[in-house]
This record gives sequence, structure tokens and C-alpha cells, in this order.
Amino acid sequence: MFDNLSERLERSFKILKGEGRITEINVAETVKDIRKALLEADVNYKTAKQFTDSVKEKALGQNVLTSIRPGQLLVKITHDELATLMGGEATEVNLKGSPAVVLLSGLQGSGKTTFAAKFAHYLKEKKQKKVMLVACDVYRPAAIEQLRVLGEQIGVEVFDQPEEGNPVRKAQNAIDKARVYGYDVVIVDTAGRLAVDEAMMQEIAAIKEAIRPQETLFVVDAMTGQDAVNTAKEFNDRLDFDGVVLTKLDGDARGGAALSIRSVVNKPIKFIGTGEKMDAIDVFHPSRMADRILGMGDVVSLVERAQEQYDEEEARRISKKIAKNQFDFNDFRSQIEQIKKMGNMKDLMGMIPGMSKALKDIEISDDAFKPIEAMIDSMTPEERQNPALLNGSRKNRIVKGAGVSIVELNRFLKQFEQMSKMMRKVQTMQRSGKMPHRR
Repeated sequence: MFDNLSERLERSFKILKGEGRITEINVAETVKDIRKALLEADVNYKTAKQFTDSVKEKALGQNVLTSIRPGQLLVKITHDELATLMGGEATEVNLKGSPAVVLLSGLQGSGKTTFAAKFAHYLKEKKQKKVMLVACDVYRPAAIEQLRVLGEQIGVEVFDQPEEGNPVRKAQNAIDKARVYGYDVVIVDTAGRLAVDEAMMQEIAAIKEAIRPQETLFVVDAMTGQDAVNTAKEFNDRLDFDGVVLTKLDGDARGGAALSIRSVVNKPIKFIGTGEKMDAIDVFHPSRMADRILGMGDVVSLVERAQEQYDEEEARRISKKIAKNQFDFNDFRSQIEQIKKMGNMKDLMGMIPGMSKALKDIEISDDAFKPIEAMIDSMTPEERQNPALLNGSRKNRIVKGAGVSIVELNRFLKQFEQMSKMMRKVQTMQRSGKMPHRR
């Protein structure tokens, strides 16, 4: 999403790097270029000006002119200011209450209903909460059906009373039921419109007044740029919501909404949507997003995703097999499954420092593992357990079953062998204490 902005900011910092001598003039020139980059990313003009004024003031106040590495110092100042601009720290959702009630608001097409299901899935899987979804868009049967289908997909109850046309009473009835049956969280999905109108605002204000939610979230499509910020302001003036959800950050939006919305409405971004799958939402961390904007990757988020899929017992089992040179294709297949659960492949690769720029024009399909999976699936159980069995005739059978060439199969087998050797070598070094220590 921030590819163009990242590229422009990198060019801005080169103004300093290319100078033999740093002066107040070329610092000002760099900051001016940063402001242009922000405006091109559809950042609110007032926000962009305040941001760059602050960067310039801090840069000159921290002796950029006499610094040995002024470019690096300016990158750090810009990073810190970006993080501050987007809220500084991640903000938790308030889930106190029996049940805790979360009210979702936003325009039609913002991804509100999809986020409702993603959020329910997040609470169920990561927070071990018993969740109920409530379909309060009484005007669009398609929205109710969408929520029902998504609820079935993630194993979460969807409350709907088709005979009840009043969204206020429907929400109240849902909360009453949730209280009786011991639900931890109730997520109320409300109606959206194609544009802000008085009837919509009165209705959602009435729902909020009646159910008194612990948390009111405004869901907005990041692809709409400054329109998203303006809509957020109108909703906040009427609803005084608690936080923002930015959806579709996996698209090619310029990023202006993510950078502007906090400063305009003074409410934190709490979640971001990063893809189509039900697990494709993340808690919003301003500092980590600043890292990614400046091409520094996001190793912390990458590690967290890996830890979520980490199975300690499985890791011990694999470790023993590696030590005995028994790591086989079944083990490799299970490792692929764990990686796939971590999310979109290009998104994951972009979290590695320096990789985002390298992958800018490269498409990485989520189906990248399919040929490997097909080759493993075309093997017999004995072949998966003992790669040494793979002779010429067995290989010919596998390539026909997998729909790949013999060249692809041989390349995979060679890579598998090299990987197995490397894993054994690393494990031997760990046991002997010869692994180099990071300083």
C-alpha cells in the first residue's frame, strides 16, 4: 500500500546523502520534498505541513548539521514523527462487560460486515472469547445473508430476527440473549449508506444510545483516501466513536487515510484489514507501520505471526528427526502448512527489512507452494518417509501425478536435500555451542 510513499521518502533522504556538506538549506530542501511525498500520498495538507514543520524543527534542534550521519538521523526523526502522527502506541479494544458490546459503524462498501466476521474470528481464536454477531442492517438482506455465511464459516453464532424491522430492538434483543447464554462479546453490524445522511446518523445514534456499547468502531475503506478522513470526521462529530478500523490496506491506496485520520479526528486506528481471508486483520502498531513505510520491514509482527502458529511439541519432534537425519517430506509438508497459516506471502516477505523494495514489481502468489504440495501428494507414503527411494520410474510417476516437469522435481529434491543438510549443520552447531552470538 505504501510503496509509492516509501519510494518518494527514500528519494527525499538522498538529497542529504548526496551532499558533501550538510546545511540548513539542504535540510529544508529534504523536508520540503518529504512534504511533497506526503501530499502525493493523499495526506491532508494541514497534517502534512504540521508533520514536516515538526521534523524540520527536531532535525535542526538535534544538530543534524554537525552529525556524522545526518541522513540516518533525519530518517530516525521522520520515523518517530510518523509513529507519533499515527498514534504512537497500539490501542486496545475495550472488552469489559458481561457481555462486552462492540458497535460497528461506517458507509456501505467499507468492508464493515466482513470486518465484523474477521473481528469475531480474531476474538474467538486469539482471545478465546465466546462471540455473537448481530445483523442489524435491516435494509439489505444481502448484508444479513453475508454475515450469516461468514458466521458459519468461522463457527460464530449470528443473531437475526427477520420479523423484527427495528434495528434498535434487534440489537437489544441480541444482547439480552447473549447475557442469558453467557456470551463474552456481542458485535453489532449496522446499516451503511452510500453517503452520509441524516437518517443514517439518527439511526446509529439511537442504537448507540439504547445499547451503550463499551466500544464503538468506525470502519473505513483505506482506498478512499481523504474522503475516508472526511467521512470519519462527520461520524465522529455525531457518534464520538472510540477508534478506527482501516480496511483494504492490501490494495494500492496511497496511504493518506492511515497517516491523516488520527490527527484529524484524534481517535486511534485500532485494527487494519490486510486481505480477504478471515484471519487477515492485524492490531495497528504505529511504530511498526512507520518501519514499513520507511522500508525497514516489520520483523516483530513477522515473529508474532510465527509464534501464533508455533507448536512446541511439533518443534521438538521435528528437532529429533533432524538430529537423526530422518526429516522427511511429511515433516516438510507440515511446515508448509504452518507458513501458509501466517498469511499472505507477499505481505510476509515485505516484513523482512529491505524486501519490500525488492518485491515491489514482483507478484508472489499464495499458490507458490502448490507445485511442491502436488509433488509430495503424488508420492506414496513410503516415498514421503524415505526420499532415498526416489528412482527414475518413481520420479516419472510423480511428475505425471503432480503435473510438473522432471526438471522441477529434480530441482525440488536437490533443494530439499540441501535444506536438510543445513538444518542438521545448524542443530549440530547449537548443541556444540558454536553458533555465533549476535552482538
